[in-house]
Parts: sequence; C-alpha cells; structure tokens
Amino acid sequence: MQIQFPDKMVTYDTFINDLAARITAMMKADAKNNLPPKISQREAFRLFGQGNVLRWRRQGKIEPCKRPGKVEYDTARLIELHNTVQDYF
Repeated sequence: MQIQFPDKMVTYDTFINDLAARITAMMKADAKNNLPPKISQREAFRLFGQGNVLRWRRQGKIEPCKRPGKVEYDTARLIELHNTVQDYF
C-alpha cells in the first residue's frame, strides 16, 4: 500500500516509521524538560510567554489553579497549547 502526497509517494510502512520516529523525538524533547505537573504563573510566563498564557486564559483554553498566594497552571495543557498551530487570520 502506498500513500500519495502532493510532492511524492511513499509506502505505508515508511510513512508509519517516519511518524513513529517524529513522535518519539517529540516525547523525548518533552521529557527533557522534567517539569512538574503544575507550574507557577511566573514560570509559565517565562517558558511560554506572558502574552500567550494570558491569551489562552482569556480565550478559556486554560484555567489557573488558585491557592493562597499562588497561581498555578497545568503543565501538560500549557505544552499542548504551545505545540498547537494557531491560525490568527
């Protein structure tokens, strides 16, 4: 079985192997961060950009976890939003 792309044709096995390699590389890159499940707002701003975090919060894509004297965000959700390609037009 082959898959036709606009620029070339590849076998299904080649496509799956390449996809698996890219997913593995992305997982290793995320694992290298060794981030805890929740990070502070200051750390979220530093890692993902204050404008991005505030925009995601304003759009309802992420909700902060508020504790006395501390605002935290779910790290996995921040990484997911950061890796999502966004269309601004």
